Amino acid sequence: MESGQQPQKPLIDMHTPSVARMYDWLLGGVENYASDREACTRLLQIAPSTQLLARNNRAFLRRVVHVLVEEYGIRQFLDHGSGLPTQDNVHEVAQRADPTCKVVYIDNDPMVLAHAQTALHEDGRTLVLPHDLRMTRQIRQDTDRFLDWNRPIAALFVSVLHCLRDTDDDNDPAAVVRNTAALLPPGSCMVICQLVSDDPVVRRDVTQLMDVTTHGTWGRVRETHEVRRYFDGLDVLDPGLVDVVDWRPDIPPPPPQNRPRDWVEWGGVGRL
Repeated sequence: MESGQQPQKPLIDMHTPSVARMYDWLLGGVENYASDREACTRLLQIAPSTQLLARNNRAFLRRVVHVLVEEYGIRQFLDHGSGLPTQDNVHEVAQRADPTCKVVYIDNDPMVLAHAQTALHEDGRTLVLPHDLRMTRQIRQDTDRFLDWNRPIAALFVSVLHCLRDTDDDNDPAAVVRNTAALLPPGSCMVICQLVSDDPVVRRDVTQLMDVTTHGTWGRVRETHEVRRYFDGLDVLDPGLVDVVDWRPDIPPPPPQNRPRDWVEWGGVGRL
């Protein structure tokens, strides 16, 4: 964490499930509570592949960060909705490829902030911002002296936009993506994926469950065509917009007959 930057410490609500802690449990972590585990159990009843998708998504994050450093020369990252620290965090993957890489983690979950403050306080190339990811201009302002905004930056929205509700203002997920892209210098990249489903029952039931479970702090399971519009105006890198297991895999991806049929993590990388 950059010197002088101290995240605030709001109270941790152990009784209301947190998306970050649920994700931690799905990845096999221990930074979660009974309420999170119970919510995950209900979620798995609706969408049994959820745990597999969480792991696929984490593997995609590792691959995409490595590729952006090695092949596209990206040395700066904005990780929106970063979640709880786990193995192979963005700064660890990026700095293995190039130790000069800088990473900004953005999250407003109290437990995420508490762990980040403890784990990253001695890392001068990592900054933690206690912000809602929709605070686009505030994020830009608070990273002005930490990042070089004249050089390319990768903005990561990995498995987080489904947490945002649809609105008619700048809080809408598509607007957040547009507003973030508008601030980035040429050569920057937008990494975007979210949970989607072709099954209207899955979309409805998961959305309802998560909305009730998180007390209205969740968004919506969407369809692929809705996520595709997040990439309007961007040059989409190969292999295009896909199930994340198909994005430059380092092991053979599963054949179609062995893939989940309830929902999928879908997206890709767009370049300005």
